[in-house]
Amino acid sequence: MPKSFSATVPVYVHVINKGQTMADGNVPDAQIQQQIAVLNQTFNGARGGADTNFNFVLRGVDRTTNEAWFNMSPNTSQERAAKRQLHQGGTDALNIYTTEGGGFLGWAYFPKQVAGSNGREYIDGIVIAFGSMPGGDIPKFNLGFTATHEAGHWIGLYHTFQNGCSAIGDRIDDTPRQRFPTSGCPARQDSCSEPGPDPIHNYMDYSDDPCYTEFTGQQATRMQQQWLAYRAP
Repeated sequence: MPKSFSATVPVYVHVINKGQTMADGNVPDAQIQQQIAVLNQTFNGARGGADTNFNFVLRGVDRTTNEAWFNMSPNTSQERAAKRQLHQGGTDALNIYTTEGGGFLGWAYFPKQVAGSNGREYIDGIVIAFGSMPGGDIPKFNLGFTATHEAGHWIGLYHTFQNGCSAIGDRIDDTPRQRFPTSGCPARQDSCSEPGPDPIHNYMDYSDDPCYTEFTGQQATRMQQQWLAYRAP
């Protein structure tokens, strides 16, 4: 882990909705503040695991009523149009787009995907289903940890089950190998013959939100290295 590492991440939240009610995706400012608090708690080890030394500071909120954008999916013209118009800040700025989710809890772009992307840097950021935010309406996934998971990708982490039981895995030595993504929060799941139970409590798995408690020390190190290589201003 780089010595004395500390990063302050400016956050811009883009609320994309199809109308003015909460059910239309028009999430209130208080819920946005709760989501920022969850990002800081999870990245600072407040629930367990490593303190990654990333801190998230809300810099702006904007609201757009556009049903096509609200229903956008990854790699579509709607996503490109929305982000081209709304994206703010440089490579160090986390842009969060709240939408219906496009059939997903969320998605993100890795720092290496965006670096030097020849004018498409605006695609950077994370998209989350608004119902995954703290107090949202998606059962088992409404504590705000979807944003934590996607921000992990945004800074450079793979899923804990990346490459299954192969030696390369998720490129992290202190997350035991894992054959498949977790569903729910099963006790003592162990899908690979190598030592260690599956890291079902890791934010980079697919467990239910109440199951999550940690990033590991080596995940923190990788994020810091990726930040310095691709995102540091």
